Amino acid sequence: MTSSCRDPNVCSSIIQSMKDKMGPLEESLQASTNYMNGSDQEREALDKSYVTQDKIQKDLTALEEQMVPAGYVTPVPSDYNDLPQLQGRATGTLSKEAKMTMVIDGYAAPVTAGNFVDLVQKGFYNNMDIQRSDGFVVQTGDPKGEAEGYVGTPSKAVGAGKHGERLIPLEIFVTGDKGPFYETTIEDEGRGGQATVLPFSSYGAMGWAREEYEPNSGSSQFFWLLFDSDLTPAGKNVLDGRYPCFGYVVEGADFLRDIKEGDVIVSAKVTDGAEKLVQPK
Repeated sequence: MTSSCRDPNVCSSIIQSMKDKMGPLEESLQASTNYMNGSDQEREALDKSYVTQDKIQKDLTALEEQMVPAGYVTPVPSDYNDLPQLQGRATGTLSKEAKMTMVIDGYAAPVTAGNFVDLVQKGFYNNMDIQRSDGFVVQTGDPKGEAEGYVGTPSKAVGAGKHGERLIPLEIFVTGDKGPFYETTIEDEGRGGQATVLPFSSYGAMGWAREEYEPNSGSSQFFWLLFDSDLTPAGKNVLDGRYPCFGYVVEGADFLRDIKEGDVIVSAKVTDGAEKLVQPK
């Protein structure tokens, strides 16, 4: 495995770190079975296991990133060079009473992720209301006023919305492809049921909102999926291949359960990877 890494020594260190955490994880999981169901002792043991599991997942993310070739950039048609693009991954935070940390994935959705990071950098989401919270998704990004998105210089390929909104194309990346396809859904491509590179398969997965029948109508509105394996099974839901998944929450996802319509995002910031944002040419 380490032979596939940019730096085999770094990968060896990450793998060893993961191995070192497996023992404590097994111990805390085993301890939880020794206590009465619902007891404080069981809860404490499970909490310890969740903390360790989270650390292992972060190690796994670092390991996966080491396997991306140095300088790799997801190919994007030149038609979209006049839109921001994220060439790699960035990390961001969103604050209300609590703070969430998100990974924004420009490998899976360079145009969508770039648009988001660009708007965060512009302060667009600061003091933004939550417009939807219905147990399925939490959604924001619709500014006050007539416009339904960010008003800015539009792309020549996609154009502007009815109130001057900068629109971005629908962007879908199917597993096995060399890059995303644009302006059409997975069903329209005759590929329904195929897996996407970054599916809506976790609580806090981030998707770009658009009008149902207009693939290129997304501007600044996005949502977090409140994933439920029964209601929104991965690969068999109404989102994969129809909406781009461009990131996911890695810390503070529980915060989403408490968000209500009308709550206000105090601030959104890019904390790492801002240099990977490429502005329009």
